[in-house]
Amino acid sequence: MRAERRAGWLLSAPYAAFLLAFSAYPIVFALALVMMHWDLVTRPSFAGADNLTLLAQDARFWQAVGNTFVFLAIHVPLQIVTALVLALALNRPMWLRAFWRAAFFLPVVISGAVVAILWNALYATDVGLINAVLARVGVGPVPWLTDPLIAMPAIAIMVTWKNVGFYVIIYLAGLQYVPKSCQEAIELEGASAWQRFRHLTLPLLLPQTVLVVTLSTINGFQLFIEPYVMTGGGPLRRTFSVVLYMYTNAFSYQKMGYAATIGVALAVIIGAVVAIQRRLIGQAEAM
Repeated sequence: MRAERRAGWLLSAPYAAFLLAFSAYPIVFALALVMMHWDLVTRPSFAGADNLTLLAQDARFWQAVGNTFVFLAIHVPLQIVTALVLALALNRPMWLRAFWRAAFFLPVVISGAVVAILWNALYATDVGLINAVLARVGVGPVPWLTDPLIAMPAIAIMVTWKNVGFYVIIYLAGLQYVPKSCQEAIELEGASAWQRFRHLTLPLLLPQTVLVVTLSTINGFQLFIEPYVMTGGGPLRRTFSVVLYMYTNAFSYQKMGYAATIGVALAVIIGAVVAIQRRLIGQAEAM
């Protein structure tokens, strides 16, 4: 028994070392930096609660939080609806179905910076393809990335396009477990296509929907590459996300302690939002 236990510890040692080096240590280091002033050049100095006080009074941080919630309010519902509609379409018999499934998943594996550069060209006010198509139907050029009210929704649409293939796979997996016998039974009872979807398919896809909501929320809070490449946080800081603000403080202002404080605050916000989502979804499921 001792030999088996020793062998178990030896087999788990590489993973434990990886976990300590790349998960536990960064978390402890970030929590320690919350109480420090550090500019990457001089030695860290104890700051007490200075970083926390600054965070509470920092209007730019709270604006970044608000911007991120605006992004989530657009992105998460759009992601759910788009992924579900595409999954339902791709679950039907169709010509080149495997090709279309791969095509929708392809943007997921492409670099976020490459996708941002591509969409930056598509959104260009004067020479962008989207405005060129709109001009053909008599619609004037839309300032997608230069209008403070349009920039964040435009980024949300682009992020949805990039990530939707991943969530389509999740919904497709769930659709495979919808019993055909139940579908045939409810169809024989005269249920319409909408009634079959509303009363059978959608309730059975609730676990997948919970997963999609949770993952898209967590990923949405990590919004960085798209505003960094496409708008730089503008116009009027309306696309400045929390992660972009944290990056700016860390590598533009060399405020590593304050950047760590922003990161810890973001982790707390993500945990709180996901917990609220799970509670609301649980209440809806119970009903």
